[in-house]
Amino acid sequence: MSTPSLPDVPSREVVEIERALTRVTYLSTRARQHERLMALAGVPLDRAAVALLRQIADSEPLRPGELAARLGVEASHVTRTVQQLQKSGYVTRVPDPDDRRAQRIELTDAGRQAITKIREVGVRGMQMALSDWSPEELRQLATLFHRMVDDFLAHSVDEVPEPRSAPAGSA
Repeated sequence: MSTPSLPDVPSREVVEIERALTRVTYLSTRARQHERLMALAGVPLDRAAVALLRQIADSEPLRPGELAARLGVEASHVTRTVQQLQKSGYVTRVPDPDDRRAQRIELTDAGRQAITKIREVGVRGMQMALSDWSPEELRQLATLFHRMVDDFLAHSVDEVPEPRSAPAGSA
């Protein structure tokens, strides 16, 4: 399967989408925003712990190395965060049914309750932000976001070719 060639200059629409996503990411990951979300949810966790809980909640129990790969972080980072979450009672280690020497990380009841609260507060905030949107606009946005995520996964950033340099002497 060959990689389609990219135009030398991205379209104005793609530039605007990238700018908007950067702004949304920044706004949603600010420390103050995170602290507010955790206070409203009543869950005292840092951003790394929340990201890990979300990943575990969205999948079956995983080995720490698999969690690190899915989150794009070092295994040692996951190990420290899992230890923190385990001490707080949000996760537990369970034997891997495929290899009894290995362990997988699983949410406890407290972990499931915490992620449910975090998601409820996040959804309420999004509901407020999008309250002037019509149901059809919301359906379209959801459809397009899911399509974008699927396309991002299908065309991972590791496969994006380097920008072409200008030929020598063409300045």
